[in-house]
Amino acid sequence: MIRAWLSQHSYVLVQVLKRMVASPVTSLLSALVMGIAFSLPVGFYLFLQNMHAISGQNSVTPQMSLFLKQSTTGQDIAAVRERLQGKEQVAHIQFISKDQALLQLQQSGGAGNVVPSLGRNPLPDAFVVDVQNAHAEALERLQIIMQKWPEIEYVQFDSVWAERLEAILSFGRVITILLFTLLSVAVVAVMFNTIRLQILTRRDEIELSKLIGATDGFIQRPFLYFGAIQGLIGGITAWLIIALALQMINDELKTLAGLYAWDIHLQHLSNSDSISLLLFAAWIGWLGARLAVASHLWQTEPGS
Repeated sequence: MIRAWLSQHSYVLVQVLKRMVASPVTSLLSALVMGIAFSLPVGFYLFLQNMHAISGQNSVTPQMSLFLKQSTTGQDIAAVRERLQGKEQVAHIQFISKDQALLQLQQSGGAGNVVPSLGRNPLPDAFVVDVQNAHAEALERLQIIMQKWPEIEYVQFDSVWAERLEAILSFGRVITILLFTLLSVAVVAVMFNTIRLQILTRRDEIELSKLIGATDGFIQRPFLYFGAIQGLIGGITAWLIIALALQMINDELKTLAGLYAWDIHLQHLSNSDSISLLLFAAWIGWLGARLAVASHLWQTEPGS
């Protein structure tokens, strides 16, 4: 049973490949159209991924400054340090005592003459905390939590940069989804028309097959294989277009990055993203073929 099933599908697959080879220009043009359509949203997605990685490499590590109350004791300082070390988002902790802060103020330009007239040290003990590059909302929640600690007078953190980056990336994701959706519909329409033309050229063969008892699944099978293979080739074409474009861009970036001592290199799709692209492209091709064949069979049903 399984051997017969495999034999039938392998025979259909071979016949479909022979037909595609017999008309290479048509097959290559269809694959090129699908490849260009897929490369646009995938390229935009890849651009966002690279921009996020580059911004993370070249931006300054986000920091929070925790200013302690004047009445804070050594035991309170140890408690705050212990709480900070228990936070996953905290990457590095630096404690600056009030005496250290006063010394730095004295050594700073223009403030050395003012410090002796203060009488006492007005500066608080403080922690400077390097935090992981997380979402702006997560960092804001961390700031709120720290602000509620009894030993803390004030938590200073500039989250504007994180909010701007997150807003830009979110906007880019929406654009990518819209592009992918619209172009996927266009590819389905192209495949629908391609399969419809094939069905019209084999109309007599299909009707004869139905008269001798062929099932809808038997009739659909070669067209579905054709659509899936064509979609897969379109996905491979898109992958190659992106790879070629990245190579050209990286060659130009290498010169530009050397002038500014930057380390910038755009990365290609990961293995998982590449597999997802190929599977999605094959599915889109299969879907277009499935709709075209189902429409034809519905129109040729008795009484329709």
